[in-house]
Amino acid sequence: MPKILILRFSSIGDIVLTTPVIRNVKQQVPDCQLHYYTRNQYADLLQNNPYIDKVWAWTDSVFALAEQLRAENYDYVLDLHHNFRTLRLKTLLGLGNPLAKTQFFSFNKLNIEKWLYVNFKAKTMPNLHIVDRYMATTKTLGVVNDQQGLDYFIPTKDEVSLQILPPTHYTGYVAYAMGAQHNTKKLPLLKMIELCEKINAPIVLLGDKHDAKMALEIEKYFATPQAPNISIFNACGKFTLNQSASLIRQAKMVFAHDTGLMHIAAALKKKVYSIWGNTTPALGMYPYQTAYEILENKTVTCRPCSKIGFDTCPKKHFACMNEIHFDILSELIIDY
Repeated sequence: MPKILILRFSSIGDIVLTTPVIRNVKQQVPDCQLHYYTRNQYADLLQNNPYIDKVWAWTDSVFALAEQLRAENYDYVLDLHHNFRTLRLKTLLGLGNPLAKTQFFSFNKLNIEKWLYVNFKAKTMPNLHIVDRYMATTKTLGVVNDQQGLDYFIPTKDEVSLQILPPTHYTGYVAYAMGAQHNTKKLPLLKMIELCEKINAPIVLLGDKHDAKMALEIEKYFATPQAPNISIFNACGKFTLNQSASLIRQAKMVFAHDTGLMHIAAALKKKVYSIWGNTTPALGMYPYQTAYEILENKTVTCRPCSKIGFDTCPKKHFACMNEIHFDILSELIIDY
């Protein structure tokens, strides 16, 4: 019975993107025990995954947990994070020890290719989704991609009843995941309002407590007499991640920035309108194995300015978002 450990410390979207590896390994390696090691705050993302036998949650000391992991005597470790911390952990687990039985496989982060792409706009990035780079770590195990996409499992207790929404939303709504880890991956307020006007349907705004203030401004705008008659339900900071996923699952379609809820929407097989600012889909993190449309400003030559994001635009104009067009939505029809 092979014992296999997957390493991915963070974050929400990145962990969801590892779910094809989890499923395919569990289904294709007979009788394997599959463990997953992540940060404590992301462990809940995995607790309901039926393909995982045990979730290890890291809180403080890598050394203390490594001692526990060493006792597990893993046959294989799949490093889907591949940074200094995972290197230290793998070293503690026996990497480089010729007497250790554990075999280690790390995914290719393409750091050089990303650096050349971000700094010189060189066409160095392969046409390969990050999921396929994750899956490459399973090749030696004989595991192949079943092409069934991402997984996200919502526990029954976190399913949200539509009755908590306004009556305007009972027959259908659009979810807008308006948050992102970095400001340069989010539309500014006026563009968010413009997007909501273009959607022209009942909308649920999704995000955490940090997005609540901007969501309130959107809510206030659509309550004014001069605004279009669009019903807005502000869910930012009011629901857990699983509950937000439940609202996404029940939506007609999803608009999202380059963020974790975008990947959750893809896992739930929703049609995704994916909005891109300072990053680009060429970095390999676009919606996976679901119907999607890309909304981006391709005329800005400074994109991508980062592989992650910034608090503010380095060039101060933020044209990638301020000048983005929503022409693709001119004929958007939402089927109720």
